[in-house]
Amino acid sequence: MQTSTLGRTGLEITRLGFGAMEIRGPRIWGGRPVADGEADRILNAVLDAGINFIDTSYDYGLSEEYIGRFISKRRSEYVLATKCGCTVVNAGDHDDTPHVWTRDNLLRNIDVSLSRMKTDYVDLLQLHNPTLDQTEEGSLIDVLKEIQASGKARWIGISSTLPHLPAYIDTGVFDSFQIPYSALERDHENLIAKAAQAGAGTIIRGGVGRGEPGHGLGNQDRWTFWEQAKLDELLDEGESRTGFILRFTLSHPQLTTTIVGTKNPEHLAENIRIAERGPLAADVYEEAKQRLSAAGQQPKA
Repeated sequence: MQTSTLGRTGLEITRLGFGAMEIRGPRIWGGRPVADGEADRILNAVLDAGINFIDTSYDYGLSEEYIGRFISKRRSEYVLATKCGCTVVNAGDHDDTPHVWTRDNLLRNIDVSLSRMKTDYVDLLQLHNPTLDQTEEGSLIDVLKEIQASGKARWIGISSTLPHLPAYIDTGVFDSFQIPYSALERDHENLIAKAAQAGAGTIIRGGVGRGEPGHGLGNQDRWTFWEQAKLDELLDEGESRTGFILRFTLSHPQLTTTIVGTKNPEHLAENIRIAERGPLAADVYEEAKQRLSAAGQQPKA
């Protein structure tokens, strides 16, 4: 399993990480039901495969609790990242997850997260997509530093997007940035490089395009870019579109890790098999970017 250094943290993490949102359960954002045994199997399979970066969040339903129950005894084997600024509110047949950007809520988040995950610290604590105004009004960076000084978080980061991301990078405060990116979502391609050049680690989400057409992609129009760019012509024999997309993501030279979630051990094994092939050949990567740009899918900043 290939590894990279997470920016100035010095943490060596696998370039394929595990996004634990997929074991959130059905009450959060239309998640799928997950049995205790399924969560146990997939989390231990992740570690058994050598993946050592796990990303979760306070508002990912059952995810943090499952991490605590099933792999806290293996805590030395993984770098643990979670997110804060969240609440979970019972809304009858589901839970809503409004954010509350106050010192009290962030302090509560970290304490509850540590209790759930049965650990004394997280390696990385990330703000969960606040606006610039929310960050400033809540003095959120100061709160993160307070939590870091307490020893409950070793490093601090943020999950963010345009239009806020450039200003966050310019602060020089954050040790990592979690950023969406794939062949079908190239908005932040140049900002990934900018974050890395500022000394931060880059954690890429959405790096497999959220599946084949009709399987939860979210914005179905993104596949129009694939068709217009004729990327099927660049696939190796037997290679799937999602396999190509994952390798495209891994080809970004400033990527530290991409977090891919599943609750299915067979899907995990397939993701690992694809990742172990490594990045696309340099000429294929460049050709894919040129074709996508010609089709209108290109960086925005």
